[in-house]
Amino acid sequence: MGQVSTLWVVAAALVDGDGRVLVQQRPAGKSMAGLWEFPGGKVESGETPEAALVRELREELGIEVDPDDLVAGPFASEPLGDRHLVMLLYTCHRWQGEAEAREAAAIGWHFPADLHILPMPPADGPLVAFLENRLSI
Repeated sequence: MGQVSTLWVVAAALVDGDGRVLVQQRPAGKSMAGLWEFPGGKVESGETPEAALVRELREELGIEVDPDDLVAGPFASEPLGDRHLVMLLYTCHRWQGEAEAREAAAIGWHFPADLHILPMPPADGPLVAFLENRLSI
């Protein structure tokens, strides 16, 4: 069996006061364009997952998050071509600034139960069930 490199990715379920979660639509020209996903991105060499997520949320949405407000949740593990993706999901209920689609085609706030109707990458799907159970009122 050949060696597989692991791609470490972090994502955030930003939860507003109504219990809705922010998702963003991948822009045209990127792999999986048009699919909806949780904001986040790759963990760079020398970065902690939390630092990577704070950086990604600043770059992608223009918001500031305190690493102490990130609560570790489940993870997803998916083959991705010649690599293997491991995505760590965090929930976050506090941030500063108004989220805007800086790199995505669009953003939207949805209740976890409504995320099932959105086309999402395979790794994001299992995380939706966690959010449904965790955030249901």
